[in-house]
Amino acid sequence: MTDREHTTKLRAMTLGALGVVYGDIGTSPLYTLRECLTQGGGFDLSPGIILGVLSLIFWALIITVTVKYVVFVMRADNQGEGGILALTALALRGMRPGHRKTRAVMAIGIVGAALFYGDSVITPAISVLSAVEGLKVVEPVFDEYVIPITVTILIGLFVLQSFGTERVGKLFGPVMLLWFAVLAVMGGSQIVQYPAVLGAVWPGHAVEMLLTHGWKGFLLLGAVVLAVTGGEALYADMGHFGRKPIRLAWFALVLPSLLLCYFGQGALLLREPEAIENPFFHLAPDWAQLPLVLLATAATVIAGQAVITGAYSVTLQAMHLRYLPRMEVRHTSEHEKGQIYMPQINWVLLIGVLALVLTFKTSSNLAAAYGIAVTGTMVATTLLAYKVARSLGRWPLWQAILAALVFLTVDAAFFLSNLIKVEDGGWFPLVIGALVFLLMATWRAGREVVRQRLAEDALPLDSLLERLRGGSIQRVPGTAVFLTGNPRGLPPGLLHSLKHYKVLHQRVVLLTVDIEDVPHVPDAQRFELKPYSAGFYRLIIHFGFKDEPDLPNALEKKKIPGLPFESMETTYFVSRETLIRSRLAIGLPKWQEPIFVFLSKLSASPSEYFCIPPNRVVELGMQVEI
Repeated sequence: MTDREHTTKLRAMTLGALGVVYGDIGTSPLYTLRECLTQGGGFDLSPGIILGVLSLIFWALIITVTVKYVVFVMRADNQGEGGILALTALALRGMRPGHRKTRAVMAIGIVGAALFYGDSVITPAISVLSAVEGLKVVEPVFDEYVIPITVTILIGLFVLQSFGTERVGKLFGPVMLLWFAVLAVMGGSQIVQYPAVLGAVWPGHAVEMLLTHGWKGFLLLGAVVLAVTGGEALYADMGHFGRKPIRLAWFALVLPSLLLCYFGQGALLLREPEAIENPFFHLAPDWAQLPLVLLATAATVIAGQAVITGAYSVTLQAMHLRYLPRMEVRHTSEHEKGQIYMPQINWVLLIGVLALVLTFKTSSNLAAAYGIAVTGTMVATTLLAYKVARSLGRWPLWQAILAALVFLTVDAAFFLSNLIKVEDGGWFPLVIGALVFLLMATWRAGREVVRQRLAEDALPLDSLLERLRGGSIQRVPGTAVFLTGNPRGLPPGLLHSLKHYKVLHQRVVLLTVDIEDVPHVPDAQRFELKPYSAGFYRLIIHFGFKDEPDLPNALEKKKIPGLPFESMETTYFVSRETLIRSRLAIGLPKWQEPIFVFLSKLSASPSEYFCIPPNRVVELGMQVEI
């Protein structure tokens, strides 16, 4: 690739990152400064207060987003992929299965992923609601229409998910480019009129704000954190755009535009304290406020779209890493593997978002619920990043501890300040996080019990091969592929098939799919084949947690010598387990058993998950005691 082509590609990727990565944090100026100055009864709008709040916002953006995520955490990539689950897989690498330290690291990752779903519900609600509330600034009579308009936009956003975002996504980057340019221009025009506001970059203003206001100053951090919501997206979407485009977009446009907008709002309030009603929309002259509302609505829809897509990606990773049951996944693009739609997740998110809007009614009320989900995930990321820095990054102990202490102190302060607001709405993301954690932990534990039960009942392969050599079992033409999670012994499905049909195919493949803790597995390392006598083969296919586990495509694409896979001559045998609750004190705890049974009923069949054509599948039922 020539230098010119590389530059062109970098520009395109940077523009794409603007549209997907920065939608959440880019719309935070709509409500952050207002919430900081009005929460907890509000502060007097003196220069010292305004400069102190601006200083806290400035240093939050610098320490949490710039230094922690952009400089440090983004270095901990899992083959280029980021996000809480990718980081968890990286932290677990080399750890002993079942060890208490392994379980602790896994629990931290599950907690972070669970809280992400709370963020996925709150972000579309608060973003779109805060934008539509700008109509009240244009004309107070629109107040009664804010909720209906917000609900309509959100329903439309979720309904359109099934059509995919490939075409719409091309518009995201230019719209967000315009959005950040408008933020910079509006903020800069106010700073010119009151340049003293730039003094807020001095950290002394932030320290004085916290020290002189005691408990109220500490609680203020719960609103300041709204400025860094979306910071996790920089890391989570690294696999889509790469580290360099995301960093370039942040330093060249996003960070300067955000700071200009926040400082511009501060300059406006220093001159016109009555603008505190909605300082963002008061930045614009009267004639520009309605177009600004429309642009803000478009930006918040993009922010909502990005976090919905993120929920799909996290769910897909969780499914592949065996934290969640298999669910329906529709690929909405012929060219991009990451363009997916998950109906079950989509409608659950929509119900949650609408419930939030209709319950909390204003973005100010929702702000209390927002911070806990974000800060909880930030704490989990810091802990996992420390583990990766020590084990894989080979950081010296003192360096890793120093970095972790700095980031964890800030993250913990944000989290604890938000924890105080549990009664005011912070309970919502905690409930969602606890529910998702329970589901993930139950599914993981339940599948391990099922795996152990099937392994206990598995018969050795040697005994069957001995019978085949004696010629007592009739063989028929073709290839039979038996899917099994146990790479040793015979799968129960094969024994059931032999019992019912009394015959075996000429070629029998015992196939195990292994989802690795890396995003992608190269084709050269995908297959592990061990031939036996009597036409038996043991085949292990390795996929990454971001690869599509399309078995027929993988088998037909790879020409394995002596083991042809002709689509019309190959039959796939899969087992469908019927779970029976155990009467003995073994397996899952009694209270978890019905949850696991419920999740199993929601799980898609193996044939759908592995993209096997229905006319080539034979399903064999079996009972498993849990």
